Amino acid sequence: MASTDPEPTLLVVWHSRTGASETMARAAAQSDNCRILPAGNVGPDDLMAAAGYLFICPENLAALSGGMKEMFDAAYYPVLGRIEGRPYATIIAAGSDGENAQKQLDRIAKGWRLKRVADPMIVNFDAQTPEAILADKTVPDDVIEQCRELGEGLAEGIRMGVF
Repeated sequence: MASTDPEPTLLVVWHSRTGASETMARAAAQSDNCRILPAGNVGPDDLMAAAGYLFICPENLAALSGGMKEMFDAAYYPVLGRIEGRPYATIIAAGSDGENAQKQLDRIAKGWRLKRVADPMIVNFDAQTPEAILADKTVPDDVIEQCRELGEGLAEGIRMGVF
């Protein structure tokens, strides 16, 4: 008898202020067993239903963006101890560095006992002036391809049970 259980999915969670993170999330969520949601629409049930995660957001003022942080704040305790061991990866859109946002996100994932399965991806947009920081971003084609490959690899690894 065939299983009626849904196929395990990769949840792509994003927050964006200038379009870069959303563009990268959409590129990463091309696989059939991906679900993509803006961080403001993600709740504990969404996290529980997913088999793995790709978190994509900008670094703002040397920290996770407020929208992504709010998602983690609201969902943290309801899923604590219930998603341990699930795979995750990250993409950070940065103006110059991105390391602190990456560290914050990894610390949250460590608390949830998630398992990093791909190297952190930090995309530096070299935005150093207020105008450049606030401007809509254009994601280079090679970065879009890297995002697509990362999402595809994560989704396939989850589907196959590799992670």
